[in-house]
Amino acid sequence: MDFHEYIHAVGTGVKGNRDLSFEEAKDAMQQILDQTIYPEEIAAFLLGWRLKPETTEEFRGALSACDASIMPIKIENSIELGYPFDGKTNNPYIFPLVAQLLKNFSLDLVLMGDDQQPAKGGITIKEICRNIALSENCHFFDRKDYFQKLHNLTKIRMRLGVRTGFNTIEKLPHLAGSEYAITGVFHKPYVKKYIETFADRYKRFTLIQGNEGTPELFSKGRVWIADGVNVQEYIIDPQHYGINYQKSWESITLEESLEQLQNPSSEYLKLAKLNAAIYLFVAQKAQSIENAFDMLNG
Repeated sequence: MDFHEYIHAVGTGVKGNRDLSFEEAKDAMQQILDQTIYPEEIAAFLLGWRLKPETTEEFRGALSACDASIMPIKIENSIELGYPFDGKTNNPYIFPLVAQLLKNFSLDLVLMGDDQQPAKGGITIKEICRNIALSENCHFFDRKDYFQKLHNLTKIRMRLGVRTGFNTIEKLPHLAGSEYAITGVFHKPYVKKYIETFADRYKRFTLIQGNEGTPELFSKGRVWIADGVNVQEYIIDPQHYGINYQKSWESITLEESLEQLQNPSSEYLKLAKLNAAIYLFVAQKAQSIENAFDMLNG
């Protein structure tokens, strides 16, 4: 279809907008990825699509187009972690410590990253993984290698400078064929949309009300685990596990983030154990989070 039809569908206001079908969303995304249209057309569509807003069916169609351009790399016994590509600004990352704790449990972590995307301006996964030695069960993949077409849209996205539908669909490309996946969610209303978009791609799909939209729990929050059509909600409070972590940064630097990982405080190590316990439970290697936490402290 002529791409102007898609711009018209998402960018003419409440009375003129309409939702795209699965096939239309797939076709629109394919044209965007192939850049067979002008950058201005791509930006117009992405902005209108965000404001319309996006539907689950559209996300699924867009993901289908993305799947066709991704080079898969199979990793057995793994959890795919969906981090936002705009980084973290207020706290260090915790996944390298979590990976170390999981080495003896035959569980690998799969992470994807790229150059910074809009709109937060934080420290990215790619920056962390370039500057620290990861344990052998922690696998980082640079998007320019496994999905160059989306990597090539970075300049357009940065010039637009706002969040778009890409911020949602890029986090979980199912790159490693993982049976399990965890990603972060900001607001509860988005839980249903994420589950409808991603859950059938995994044996078990989990959402964490995580720190800065990441799959990392730093304070009391909710966890939703989708097992087929069934969704269980859990409330997890670090204080219940004797953890009293307090952040010390208003705006963290890369150096400060790396320092916390290389010389973690005792409370930060406890927090890493709690996150590792959640991952063990999600991967069905423990009967409960409490059981997994005891295993890690045993």
